[in-house]
Amino acid sequence: MDIESPHGEALRKGRHSQPGGIYLLTSVTKARKPHFGNWQLGRLLVAEFRQAHEAGLCESLAFVVMPDHFHWLITLKDGSLAALMGRVRSRSAIAVNRANGTGGQLWQRGYHDHALRKEEDLHAVARYVVANPLRAGLVARLGDYPLWDAIFLQEQARLR
Repeated sequence: MDIESPHGEALRKGRHSQPGGIYLLTSVTKARKPHFGNWQLGRLLVAEFRQAHEAGLCESLAFVVMPDHFHWLITLKDGSLAALMGRVRSRSAIAVNRANGTGGQLWQRGYHDHALRKEEDLHAVARYVVANPLRAGLVARLGDYPLWDAIFLQEQARLR
């Protein structure tokens, strides 16, 4: 059964990418299959987030990889959201399919993006992102979940 978002086409309408803009990006696996319940496969996606950051396409502020989706808080640096998400989703699909010895579509069509407004609390949004495993009941403590990171924690560690 092929389950696609009934709003996939609507997600692309009116999308605007602003270099320097801060965005919360969300993408869901096809048919919400929990590929990333396997943490080794989740690490392949995390490697793509880091590669996009290192390539200068974005600054990765926070992310969490859930079994069937991810949330990624970024500052867009170069290019468009569509190019960034196309790259990360394509490269992660290739890596996951290679690791599984399979082929085919990993991600549902489309993705969700939310441009943060100046008045939104960036730290609160980052906390929301990384607390997903707690809210989903996957772990009792965030430190027990391996597929998240937030730049703010790195900053706090440097200050101590």
